[in-house]
Amino acid sequence: MNDRSVRVLVTGAASGLGAALAAAWEERGARVLRTDRVEGAGIHRLDVTSDDDWAVARELVVQQWGGLDVLVNNAGIAGGGRLDVSGIDEWQRLVDINLLGAVRGTATFTPVFKQQRSGRVVNIASLAGLVHPAGMAGYNATKAAVVALTETTGHELAAYGVTAHAVCPSYFRTNLMAGVQGRDAALQQVMTRLVEDSPVSAEDIAAAVLAGIDAGTELIVPDDAARAAYQLKLADRASYDAVMRAQARKLDEVGTDPTDPTEEAR
Repeated sequence: MNDRSVRVLVTGAASGLGAALAAAWEERGARVLRTDRVEGAGIHRLDVTSDDDWAVARELVVQQWGGLDVLVNNAGIAGGGRLDVSGIDEWQRLVDINLLGAVRGTATFTPVFKQQRSGRVVNIASLAGLVHPAGMAGYNATKAAVVALTETTGHELAAYGVTAHAVCPSYFRTNLMAGVQGRDAALQQVMTRLVEDSPVSAEDIAAAVLAGIDAGTELIVPDDAARAAYQLKLADRASYDAVMRAQARKLDEVGTDPTDPTEEAR
């Protein structure tokens, strides 16, 4: 991974974890194509919901670099809400970006990886793909699907020398919540607080991701809080369920009116 010949494409690289991952690879001397939904300085346009944008990105990589070593499906959005508050339109947006964005990227570059018989697919999922808090069904479902997609990719492409890595961090400081949309304002308030209060930075997560890839880890759980939560679920399901259901009750104390969150949500 310390080779200047390494070629990396990162989606959602304009800010947050995407920018941190791009910078971490660049510090190693890799060639990095930073992409994002809006083109900017040093950023190539790639809307992960667009088949045409993905085709252009593949053609660019093949023409300029002759192939690709690491595809990082990082672009994603925060969202979710209680089952009787969030709408199907919110679910659809989460599926289109969080899940199908990674599907499109993986499908686009699989022929390239097969032809060169090498490559890495790095899918940024979430701890929500492994543990499933109340009020976040849409987000949980898409991130769990990304974990499943990654495992399947690893099995399917192993014979071609390709590895797949799912990254499942807990809350860390980023601007992800700035663009959140949805009807469940109480949940958004809670999530925003957890993001803002986290002691973990995007750079911390990026460093852990690269270390995990170097070690060949297929399921990367990069921070202490995420590891503790996932371990609780694996080791003591009854206690895990009790924690999740207590959290659900606390969220419901806010009330079902998404426009009127009370101080209890803080």
